[in-house]
Amino acid sequence: MLTREELDRYNALMEVGSYLEKQGQYDLSYVVQKEVDILILPAIERLKEKSRDRDRATAEFLESLRRLEEEDDSGE
Repeated sequence: MLTREELDRYNALMEVGSYLEKQGQYDLSYVVQKEVDILILPAIERLKEKSRDRDRATAEFLESLRRLEEEDDSGE
């Protein structure tokens, strides 16, 4: 759930981190990794919210099915 801008930044940071690791600059690549971690936090929250929305929609659907069954049972 990264935006285009976030994805571009993510890819650039990963490229820098990879370069730094190849150069043995693990202390600097750690700093880059921390920036990646910060960058993806909003995307993780968007995924969580999307999951909560899906759970609510499922619960509403199941409730509507239950009501229909109750209506059918009371009409017989």
